[in-house]
Parts: sequence; structure tokens; C-alpha cells
Amino acid sequence: MKITDIRAAGLRGATPKGGWANEIKPDDVIHTLITVHTDEGLVGVGSVFSSHELVRAALDVLAPVYLGASALEPDKLSQTMHQHTFWLGRGGAITHTVSGIDIAVWDILGQATGQPVSLLLGGRYRESVRPYASVLIEEPATLADNLKMLYSVGFRAFKIGWGHFGRVSEAADEAAVRAARDAVGPDSLLAVDAGGSDAFWPGDRKWAARTADMLGDYGVAWFEEALRPDDLEGYAQLRRTSKVAIAGGEVLTRRQDFTRFLTAGAFDIVQPDTTKGGGLSESRRVAWLAEELGARFIPHGWNTAVGLAADLHLASALPHTELVEYRTGSAYIDELTIDGFELDDEGMLAVPSGPGLGIHLDPVALDRYSPSHGLFDGTVS
Repeated sequence: MKITDIRAAGLRGATPKGGWANEIKPDDVIHTLITVHTDEGLVGVGSVFSSHELVRAALDVLAPVYLGASALEPDKLSQTMHQHTFWLGRGGAITHTVSGIDIAVWDILGQATGQPVSLLLGGRYRESVRPYASVLIEEPATLADNLKMLYSVGFRAFKIGWGHFGRVSEAADEAAVRAARDAVGPDSLLAVDAGGSDAFWPGDRKWAARTADMLGDYGVAWFEEALRPDDLEGYAQLRRTSKVAIAGGEVLTRRQDFTRFLTAGAFDIVQPDTTKGGGLSESRRVAWLAEELGARFIPHGWNTAVGLAADLHLASALPHTELVEYRTGSAYIDELTIDGFELDDEGMLAVPSGPGLGIHLDPVALDRYSPSHGLFDGTVS
């Protein structure tokens, strides 16, 4: 089964907020869907955390490698694309695009064999995974109301972050954490994300150490992106002294980056984003390395329904990954697939059991958020 074409279409109109230095607007395209087409008619779906302009340019660069390649060898294809584009921007838009292709080719392999991707990744350790509701920090009362609503619909794990955290005052930081803990109760998992990968992040190592002490007083499960993403020494130092687990890695790509941080003891929890870090193939390698070095693996998931489905399969296929990120209130997650995702009575998400990723994109939602997308035959390109 050979690859004959790969298409890309950006999502716009409901892009959720996610930064403060240059606030993201609803029509900004930061997530791009791709479809991989084959000579036997099977089509796989992937997701890329990047703009469609960058993805389409990367597809042009990668075309000589993927056109005519086997659609049944995701890991081999991904590694071949990495190897043949080393000098063209390793870790940037090309790597992000390889991530989406990799997810889509795993989807094709699952369809061709009639098996869910999680089984092909090595087996299903669990049939459901706990999602943690990922929420931007707002004023304490608004934040608390949002968290209480999410608790009422079944979430029992939460992460708050970004917004004004680390930007206004330490008193404001603690007020947000206090409001969140009071809202979700003492028994819910609560994590905090400083958003240190944002532009011109001001939080230094001493701020991070003081904040980690404060978070420990509120039983916070982990402190995420407390420092700038390349501060390896700072992360290792913070982890040695912190009362709470230190997490990060969402902007890192490929296992080579993660190897440096993990071997330096920088993270208790490592968080690759499968839609930009190298796909399922590379995320699985990072997870294996993390396990050997005593770190937890929890994928970053601020992306799309396709990315969430990929993360569910990945978590199912790893013995110690029991959480996935769920960006609440995002139409690109809640509306993009037929049937969507629903919490069960215990606040868990079922791992799709159908062939491949086990999801089907909703054509109405596709037309709404990517008019004239052309992702499938018979649609306008």
C-alpha cells in the first residue's frame, strides 16, 4: 500500500485562547489537520500543532520522501523523513509536520489490519484514561466558577495555568491556586502550569523555587513549565529542591532533545506533544526512555480531537501513563468528530476501540472550521 498524496487544512473560527504576549484570536490558525491518501483507497488522519502555511511548505519539502512510500510502516517512514531533512530545520515546522503524517500513517496501519492503534503500539494496558481539564487562569471568582462547572460534569483532575500567573504578583498567584483548590476540593488532582514557554517569560529560578514551595502547601500534583523551555540546568536544580513534581517538555521535539533533559534529571514528568514532537512513533520512544530513567510520561494535549485520540491510544499502550490533557471548551476537540468524547461515571475517557484511531471527522464541523478544506476526495480544495 503506497502513499499517493498528503493534504493539509488549517482550523479557524474557534481557536481557543492560549497566551498573553500576543493573544491568540479565534481566526488564527495554529492547528492543521492532514490526510494521507493511499493507492488502495485508505485515508489516515493526523493533526499538526502549526499553521497551515508552514505545514503545506513542509509537505512540499517532504514529498520526495513520502510519495510512493509504504503506508504500513509508520515508524520507518517517520525516521526516514527525519533523516532526509536534517539540514532543513530539524525540530521546527518539518518535524511538526512529520508528527501529523506519523499519526495518520498509524491510523492507516490500524485500518488495514482492523486493529486499534493502541494494540499496534504494543498492547492495551487500560481501556479508559483519566483526562485532566486544562483551564486558563482568570480572576479567582471566575476561575472557581469554571472549575466548579467542570467538576459538576465529572472531571476529577484539573490543571490551571498561564493567564496572569507569574506576571502580576506572588500574592495573585497564590490567590488563583487557593481559589482553584477550594473549588475542586482536597481530593481532586490539581496541577499548575506557569507557561514558561511563552514569549519573554519573566520568571527566574528564584521565583520558581519560591512558587514551588507555595504550590506544595496546596497539594499541587505538579508544577509545569516553571522556567524558560531551554533552561536545562535550571530545571534540574529546581527539581532537586522542589516539594512538588516538576514537569515540562511540550515545546521540545524528537527524542534527542528529551534525552538531554531526562538524563540531566530535569523532569519528574515529561510532556511531549504528539502533534509536534515527532508523532506517535517518537512519543513512544520518549516514553520508554522516561520509564528507564524514572520519570513519568503525560502527553501535552492542547490541540485537536485527532491529537486527543492519538494520546488516548498512546496512554493505553504505556504501563504507567494514566492521564491525558483535555483542553476544555475547545470546538476543535468537542465538535470535530462524530460522537465526540464523553466522560463516564468515574470521569474517565474510553480509549477508542475501532480500527486505527477509531474516530471519524464530522463533515459539518470540518466545513465550519475549515471551509473548502479538500482533505478528502470529493471536497473542494
